[in-house]
Amino acid sequence: MSDNQNLLAEQRRALILDEVRRRGGARVNELTRRLNVSDMTVRRDLDALARQGVIEKVHGGAVPVTEARTHEPGFEAKSALEPGAKEDIARAAAAMVAPGSAIALSGGTTTYAVARRLLEVPGLTVVTNSVRVADVFHAAAGALPGGGPRPGAPTVVLTGGVRTPSDALVGPVADQAIGSLHFDVLFLGVHGVSVEAGLSTPNLAEAETNRRLVRSARRVVVVADHTKWGTVALSSFARLEDVDTLVTDAGVPPRVRDEMAEHLPGLVVAGRGADAGESAREDGA
Repeated sequence: MSDNQNLLAEQRRALILDEVRRRGGARVNELTRRLNVSDMTVRRDLDALARQGVIEKVHGGAVPVTEARTHEPGFEAKSALEPGAKEDIARAAAAMVAPGSAIALSGGTTTYAVARRLLEVPGLTVVTNSVRVADVFHAAAGALPGGGPRPGAPTVVLTGGVRTPSDALVGPVADQAIGSLHFDVLFLGVHGVSVEAGLSTPNLAEAETNRRLVRSARRVVVVADHTKWGTVALSSFARLEDVDTLVTDAGVPPRVRDEMAEHLPGLVVAGRGADAGESAREDGA
């Protein structure tokens, strides 16, 4: 892999993570040869991945973190992971939205980033089961001095339901509200994406609510950074065939990018380092 010498740090770490997960572990000396970088660079990358909680350092290398499929991190914990990748994804996703659209945003920190990018798009109707996403639009809407909404302010529909650790509202109340609605595009955050399991979440109630969101959307756009590919949580709620477009970041290694493109109708790779041709492989907004 001599051509990996000049990879961005995020791309190099994604390659390391993929290697550790695929083989069940990797040694530092193996990674230095495969990536054609120094021992110190690999050790710094392993330190960074260990801080993210996706690997565990062991003597001479690293092994994947074995996490219960039911484990669901809180919103604040997830917010600290891959913030640059989420911003790149959010910028690309928001560019797909036309003024006046009816859109939906599921719970999650990546959809939260998308919501902040949508504040400049006028006339939106936003359906969400995320308390955090609703707060983004509520805080930005403001009001005119005489009362009433500002021109172009979004109409926000927040479903009811039971709150999860990720600050999403799920359960029968949310499901019933979503089932009666129809929207142009759904931006869907996920815990994991894989060829075998499709889209998955550790929360059973959230899985059902996400199924309702997918069924109510004319177009489904999954927003997921490179660490989500290959992850499988407790409950699958959609197949890859149900997804119209996956928006991910440039940290995806070329081999994984090819696998994504093979199994997904539309793929957008956002951010610095993304190949312009592949970034444009998308089926129309």
